[in-house]
Amino acid sequence: MYTLGLLARLVGGELVGDPEQAVSGAAPVDVAGPDQITFAVDAKALERARQGQAGAVIVPRNAPDIGRPVIRVENPRLAFAKVLELFAPPQDVPVGVHPTAVISDGVILGEGTSVGAYAYVGPGTRIGANVRIYPGVYIGRDVEIGDDTVVYPNVVIMDRVQIGCRVILQPGSVIGSDGFGFVTVEGRHVRVPQIGTVVIEDDVEIGVNSAVARATCGTTRIGRGSKFDGFVYIAHNVTVGAHCMIVGMSAVAGSAELEDGVVMAGQTGVAGHLRVGAGSVIAARGLVAADLPPKSFVSGFPARPHVETMRVLAAQRRVPELLKTVAELEKRVQDLERRAAEFESRFPEAQAL
Repeated sequence: MYTLGLLARLVGGELVGDPEQAVSGAAPVDVAGPDQITFAVDAKALERARQGQAGAVIVPRNAPDIGRPVIRVENPRLAFAKVLELFAPPQDVPVGVHPTAVISDGVILGEGTSVGAYAYVGPGTRIGANVRIYPGVYIGRDVEIGDDTVVYPNVVIMDRVQIGCRVILQPGSVIGSDGFGFVTVEGRHVRVPQIGTVVIEDDVEIGVNSAVARATCGTTRIGRGSKFDGFVYIAHNVTVGAHCMIVGMSAVAGSAELEDGVVMAGQTGVAGHLRVGAGSVIAARGLVAADLPPKSFVSGFPARPHVETMRVLAAQRRVPELLKTVAELEKRVQDLERRAAEFESRFPEAQAL
């Protein structure tokens, strides 16, 4: 249980209301009760908050009065995220190594690190301080994991992978699996050994059941602060820059490069050996098939400038109408041709004129 005054100080906001009012939790704007806090970022959400039952609302600084206590901030979403973190349930992995975990020879565990039940840590691996390794995790040999990283259940980290500090690996993610490399000879596919590694820099989050493949040679690299949703695949030798965001069911093919700040919406793809410029956005279900300059905004299959895609879609909507017009014109032409033939048969001398 917290007070509105404490929450306002936590988020650096201006409180309009009783600082001693108790808050027991956070909830969406439509379901928040009298003892809960919510947030609203636009006029529609503010109206829903006004009509709702929330005990308090985090709002933009210029928001109008909605008839209930508010905390005014510059960024309501960010402030609400801080509040959610405050109300988040505690982690349930105790400090130390569970008796059923297997810790190989030469492993170094930092202070405050926990290893859950039935986890495996391979020889020569170095794990930093305050790392939480949940049950059922597999960590291979000679892996490096930085401080304050969280490895959720059933994550697989293969040999020689390097993971930075404050990284979050969601359940089922796989880091360092072999890249998809084959040479076709006389109709048969000969496997190419994948002897490179994966480097995941600080503050990265890898979503549920996502995978990052090791390089054939060299490094597959995920830049600082990048965030992946679930079911994302990063192929061998890809470079993802800093603070990129890749939404679910998206993929980046081998040796492609995403520069800093690229956003890939859901079900998007980047073909191999391409470069996507910094700050570019790929709209949902777009496929990048050529290099993109910085700050591009593309969509479609294959992806093209979004404005152009919208024009194409608008034209496609007119196709039924255009087909109807063409059919009518064809009928009129046929009618004119028929009349012309009748005229010529009745007045053959007109053909000589």
